[in-house]
Amino acid sequence: MFEDRVIVITGGTDGIGKALVAIFLNRNAKVATCSRTAEKLAQLKKEFTGKPLFTMVADVSREEDCKNFIEQTLAEFKTIDVLMNNAGISMRALFKDTDLATLRKVMDINFWGTVCCTKYALNAIIESKGTIVGTASIAGYRGLPGRSGYSASKAAVIRWMETIRTELLTTGVNVMWVAPGFTASNTRYAALGEDGKPVLDSREDEGKIMTAEECAGHIVKAIEKRKRTLILTFQGKEAVFMNKFFPRLADKIIRKMYFKKDKMIK
Repeated sequence: MFEDRVIVITGGTDGIGKALVAIFLNRNAKVATCSRTAEKLAQLKKEFTGKPLFTMVADVSREEDCKNFIEQTLAEFKTIDVLMNNAGISMRALFKDTDLATLRKVMDINFWGTVCCTKYALNAIIESKGTIVGTASIAGYRGLPGRSGYSASKAAVIRWMETIRTELLTTGVNVMWVAPGFTASNTRYAALGEDGKPVLDSREDEGKIMTAEECAGHIVKAIEKRKRTLILTFQGKEAVFMNKFFPRLADKIIRKMYFKKDKMIK
C-alpha cells in the first residue's frame, strides 16, 4: 500500500527513524526526512543511493525549519500521505537539579516539533486522506523519575494528538500515536543531563530490549491498519495498566525501579 506514496519522517538518521526510512524505501515509497546533522543525512543518502529519498537539514524545535522542511518536501513530491513525527530527545536528571532551559528544549523538540510539522503538512494530508503519527512514550502515560520534561512533553503529544484526531474524524485522515517502550535507539545516549548537555551513555542493556527495526515494523503495520494507538512491549502495557487502575502502587514500583542503585537517574 505504500508504493509511490510520500512518507515524511522527522529525525530519520538514527534509531527508529532510520529503520522507518529503510522499510518505506524498500516498499517503494518516496521518503523525505530531516536531521540537524548534515553529515548523517549525507551518509543516509549514500546508503540508499538510487532510492527516492529527499533529505534536508532542519531542527524541528524551530518553527521556521519545520515550515521549510514541509514546503521543500511538497515542492519535491507534490503531496504527503504519511507524516511520522519521530524526532525527539530525552533527559535524565532530577527536577530539583535541572535547569529550566533543559525542560524547554525537550518540550520544543518533542511537542512543538510535532505540532509545527503537522501544522504545515495538514492541508496536504487532508487532501490525500493520509495519516499523522506522533511518537509518544510510556512516559506520556506514566511520569518517570528523572524524566520530568520528557514525560510532560510526551503527555502533551498524546493529548494533542487525541484532540486533532477528534477534530479530523470526518475528513478521512487517521491520527495515531505510538508508545515504543524501551527500544534500542540513540535517544538515551543523546539524553540531556541537568545542564542541558548530552549524557552520552545509556542505562539500559541495549542487547536485551526491542530493536529499532522491530519497533519500526510494528509501527508500519499499525499505519497500514490505521490504528488509533500503539503501545509496545509487555513492560510498557503493564505500566499503563498499573497506572490507570492502581496508581499508588505504580508510584512505589516506579520509584523503586528508577532509584535502584541510582541506575536510571544519573
